[in-house]
Amino acid sequence: MEPLTEHRGVVGPVVYGYLRLVRASSARQEALTASLAEYCRQHELHLTGVFTERSASATVAFTGLLDVLALPDTYGVVLPADCHLGTNRIAADRARRIEAAGARLLLIRGARRPRPTGHRTASPQYRPQPGPQCRDVRTGHV
Repeated sequence: MEPLTEHRGVVGPVVYGYLRLVRASSARQEALTASLAEYCRQHELHLTGVFTERSASATVAFTGLLDVLALPDTYGVVLPADCHLGTNRIAADRARRIEAAGARLLLIRGARRPRPTGHRTASPQYRPQPGPQCRDVRTGHV
């Protein structure tokens, strides 16, 4: 009798991480990389590598990401949030290119959802703010 799947060394779907960290500290990069790894662990994904863009105008890491997406058995790309793809126009193009490569785009923190009518917002001093490099792809707001 063979052991159950949970007792075998089965590798989950292969994914790659992508971070766009223009003005972020190394501590933030480490924390985001750790969050990618934890997300993959929880969802039984095999995080094979993380591509990091450190300049707003650079595209080397994204080009490398597209290259590995062409490899067989690649499932998708994991990002902390959609703002890591870049500004609105750039992000939309990059998302299309990832999907055209046959990969799934997995977001740890999904897109912002509109608030229901009549929903009260928190007072400004308690409203959480995203990092300075993140903008909502759909609205362009920070």
